[in-house]
Amino acid sequence: MGKAAAKRPLSDNEAMAYSRHIRTSPQKLNLVAESIRGLACERALAELTFSKRRVAKEVKKVLQSAIANAENNHQLDVDRLVVAEATVGKSMVMKRWKARARGRVGRIEKPFSNLRVVVREREETA
Repeated sequence: MGKAAAKRPLSDNEAMAYSRHIRTSPQKLNLVAESIRGLACERALAELTFSKRRVAKEVKKVLQSAIANAENNHQLDVDRLVVAEATVGKSMVMKRWKARARGRVGRIEKPFSNLRVVVREREETA
């Protein structure tokens, strides 16, 4: 019998890549994600390549994965791809402790983030 296949959450001209537990805060990751939203994929890759932010390398990997998914799994034209969405979510937070004066403790939080990149094939302009 089995379970019915889930409907595809994206349309036919879209592809997605998702990365979990990226070692940076969602706020910092969102600054980089914001810089590529709405750009053509070629331009977005160039933007990430020359970005000074450390997390840009991780975002670039996810974008390249989304482009590869579009090409290999959905037969989309790579030259017409645009970054439709780049959403950032909160993941786990590692809690650490640091000794402070007079026997007290300082709490250190090390946040992690999730990143979801959706690329869309733009329509032909006549």
